[in-house]
Amino acid sequence: MGVPFIAGNWKMNKTIREAVDFTNQLRNLIAELDDREVVIAPPFTALYPVAEALKGSNIHLSAQNLSDKAEGAYTGEVSARMLVDAGCRYVIIGHSERRNLFGEKDAVINAKIKIALASGLKPIFCVGETLEEREEDSTFSVIERQIKEGLNNLNRDDIRRLVIAYEPVWAIGTGKTATPEQAQEIHAFIRHLMDATYGEHMAGDIPIIYGGSVNPKNISVLMAERDINGVLVGGASLDIDSFIQIIKF
Repeated sequence: MGVPFIAGNWKMNKTIREAVDFTNQLRNLIAELDDREVVIAPPFTALYPVAEALKGSNIHLSAQNLSDKAEGAYTGEVSARMLVDAGCRYVIIGHSERRNLFGEKDAVINAKIKIALASGLKPIFCVGETLEEREEDSTFSVIERQIKEGLNNLNRDDIRRLVIAYEPVWAIGTGKTATPEQAQEIHAFIRHLMDATYGEHMAGDIPIIYGGSVNPKNISVLMAERDINGVLVGGASLDIDSFIQIIKF
């Protein structure tokens, strides 16, 4: 696998001024760091100003979501074309908060992945089980369903452009984190599933990252696991000091 993939998802936080100030600090502090891929996902309102602040840097821009429609009368939606125009390279799709708070189903997520790829965006495709599903021992079946339905009718070349993020729902914003062993077990399962479903060596071409209360204290042990290629960071990416510690683990 390539260099570690470190993404910060700011969710519904930071004004435009706060986002640009943070971005300027970040790019200065990691200007010489070239052995990992760093991505930040500001709210929609800050995407273009942050893209301007990132010009000439080694940091990439991601959106947090997109519409499954190309354009039209969809009040409040943001299209893939608009995200590309704003300077995005990546887009987060299928985050547990979109699935659970906004009712996004696998078919919608599949449509979003397809339109993102068709527009030149790289999806950060999120999968993960709830606490109830884990306690029912259905984690593996849930992950398999989410991946197979989320990637339905995609070809190998499309799939190679993905980043897959495993984020156990019970660890999102709760302070709870899967143990390194638990995370490794699921990452290894995803890797095997990708090879078995889409062809040998497919998983080796795709970063498989972990999300779920990642912080400066647990980043090193998570990244020491064989099949964890990076992290999707929530709350800890909002503070410059903690995010820098995570990036420089």
